[in-house]
Amino acid sequence: MFNKKEIIHIIIAIFVITISLGLANYWNTFGVILVSVFFVILLNLVAKKAMSHYLDSAIEFRLWEIKRFGFKPHQEFKKGFSAGAFFPLIFSVLSWGNLMWLASLVFEIKPTVYKSAKRRGLYAFSEATEFQIGLIAASGVIINILFAIIGYFVGLPMFAKLSIWLAFFNMIPISDLDGNKIFFGNLVMWSGLASIVLIGIAYIFLLV
Repeated sequence: MFNKKEIIHIIIAIFVITISLGLANYWNTFGVILVSVFFVILLNLVAKKAMSHYLDSAIEFRLWEIKRFGFKPHQEFKKGFSAGAFFPLIFSVLSWGNLMWLASLVFEIKPTVYKSAKRRGLYAFSEATEFQIGLIAASGVIINILFAIIGYFVGLPMFAKLSIWLAFFNMIPISDLDGNKIFFGNLVMWSGLASIVLIGIAYIFLLV
């Protein structure tokens, strides 16, 4: 399901996020954090892989990169800045562990033309629409919301918190993040999911 390049990027994201949370005075539960981050991210990625497969597309995950620092064409980094690898650490260090950043991975989509033609006919559209891309991104958010609820009721507060926080960061409509894909895919879908996530964020402060 995941190729070698994806696995490397996923492992980097998991350890960077875990370390950034460790800086936030969670070293005493480092093992719990690591396992929770692993499953929270894995569930998100598997959901998106499954949705892309259903939509006859193939997606590949990579660390989030920022290539532009301005609006003019020449305002670009010569080499993309790996925000996915550094933002979690930067936010944690600058805030003395009071802030976190969990959005580290993004995906690129490539329609599987042969499969689509075989399933829907030779003249089926081979390009993924913005709505379909939004659905793929939204599937990860939805699965995190569902498992945040499950985690809460089975007594896994850390897993529940990280699930809803990942959903929150994946709703931010900037750059290549999932939130941007959902926002431009379907504004109603983005608004509905954003409302649910914000309710979850408000509620998790009651978790012990």
